[in-house]
Amino acid sequence: MRRNAKGQPALQGTGTVRPHLSFSGHETFVFRYAWLKKAVDAVATDPGIFTRESAIVTLGVGKNMVRSMRHWALATQVIEEAPRTRGNQLVVTHFGAFLFGEGGRDPYLEDPNTLWLLHWRLFAQQQRCTIWHWTFNKLPSNEFTRETLFDFVQSEIHQRGAVPPSDGVLKRDIEVFIRTCLPTKATKNSVLEDSLDCPLVELQLMEQTGRQGHFRLRRGPKPSLSDFTFAYCLADFWQRNAPSQETFSLSDVAFRPGSPGSVFKLDENSLIERIERLDDITRGVLRYSETAGLRQVYRGPDLNAVQFLAHYYDSTLVPAEIGG
Repeated sequence: MRRNAKGQPALQGTGTVRPHLSFSGHETFVFRYAWLKKAVDAVATDPGIFTRESAIVTLGVGKNMVRSMRHWALATQVIEEAPRTRGNQLVVTHFGAFLFGEGGRDPYLEDPNTLWLLHWRLFAQQQRCTIWHWTFNKLPSNEFTRETLFDFVQSEIHQRGAVPPSDGVLKRDIEVFIRTCLPTKATKNSVLEDSLDCPLVELQLMEQTGRQGHFRLRRGPKPSLSDFTFAYCLADFWQRNAPSQETFSLSDVAFRPGSPGSVFKLDENSLIERIERLDDITRGVLRYSETAGLRQVYRGPDLNAVQFLAHYYDSTLVPAEIGG
């Protein structure tokens, strides 16, 4: 078995250096508006669709885009691999069915909160889109260049004792990451498919600075992010990281990797304002307290992340649009 410098098993292949780190799979494409809905519908009908030659016709895209669509549907967690099938069989997740299934709340990505949710699912964990997670949650500065991000990612990989992918793989991954957040500048020689923007560009979480090749992550209040969506993401973060823990410090919610504060790049004042509203919108399930210098968020025993999403979408869409 191939092993890394510390004698630990290293995964074979050009894109993945550890089971929980990945730097490929997207085939250099960002996902398009219709892709996640198409993937959910296709998997609901045929769990093995992505292994079939007919997938090109069924999904209406080229062979490389079929692989890319599968990658992004898995990365945003609207589908998942069925147990003990080595990824050959897929199933629609509850999250995927909630948004894109029959009677789904927002199958055509018309509500910005759906984009915030997809951003959350993509950036809060590092398993399939490692650079996305590391840039928003671990990068020391909100400003970077392709070169500084490349050096940072290599450093993170080496700190984990993992075998790094090739320089070319990392550079392509960084380019796709940037195109996930920034609109593409089309040229006369551009191929149409290469100039279509990712839906997450609408969130405007990244911008180019005045200097050529310099980028900035935009920290701020994020007014299009609903308090209910924020509450869902906080509850999801809680359930995944500390399901038995009754409190989180404000610092954890603001700065811990994978937290709402880090993933959404919320400034501290905006984060506190949202947390202070939690008691009302969650009816006490989540509440904020500042006592004796300790600033903490408390959770009730019946914490259920999905209820916050259901409340938001049920209150913003008419019943005919919600479905059963």
